[in-house]
Amino acid sequence: MFDVNANATQRPVSVPKPVDRNHAWQFEPCGECCVILVFDTVFSIERNRQAAAAANALRHLKRQGLLPGITDVVAAMVTVGVHYSPMAFAAQYPHTSPFQAVCELLSASLNQPVAGTTAPAKRVEIPVCYEAEYAPDLEQVADACSLSVKQLIDAHTAHWLDVLMMGFAPGHPYIGLHSEALAVPRRSVPRTQVRKGSIGIANQQSVIYPADLPGGWNLVGLTPLNLFSPNDDVPCLLKGGDQVRFTAISRREFDVLAQGEAL
Repeated sequence: MFDVNANATQRPVSVPKPVDRNHAWQFEPCGECCVILVFDTVFSIERNRQAAAAANALRHLKRQGLLPGITDVVAAMVTVGVHYSPMAFAAQYPHTSPFQAVCELLSASLNQPVAGTTAPAKRVEIPVCYEAEYAPDLEQVADACSLSVKQLIDAHTAHWLDVLMMGFAPGHPYIGLHSEALAVPRRSVPRTQVRKGSIGIANQQSVIYPADLPGGWNLVGLTPLNLFSPNDDVPCLLKGGDQVRFTAISRREFDVLAQGEAL
């Protein structure tokens, strides 16, 4: 097994630390092949957006071939995991440890503007049919929130929301934050199968199931959109840092859009 500290005695290099209060992250090692950029230890929209922006910038640089040795970039709620090849970094930077070299590369990359990553967040409208046959938990959620079904739908479609992260399954977004009125917990007993396209809600967030999957979120609607197409150049419809707004559609509109998605 490769020792990430094997070369550290040749030229000690301090791991980069925040230089002032404007420095957004700290580094934490995660095994011998990954470093975590930690933007906070508790969730906030501000820190989530910083993490998403950093991840998108690093992915952009990786596509440009400017991060040799970096193998993957994975954003979470307030952290970013950067996977790397220790052997590649040991070859490039023989006088320091791969972990330290990765930290220095990431600091240099993120402490300067990254061309092509300053565009406004991509906005995507997600059509949702809230008819009862597509929303088995809608009335129960409305009751739990002390709202009518119409009020719940109005609240769910009221604002543009952030794609907080992708996870659980390919193409599966976590979206929020909704108003505090929609702070219902997840189901006590998860379903063994949830239909592809189902919209789940819990803890002021929504998710969209990209395939038939098990899940414990409260199901309040169904979208005809396809969120994950593995054969496409860009397989996921959404990514962290995008923005989403749910829009209510009728059953007839759902059928028309579903037919188009199937073509």
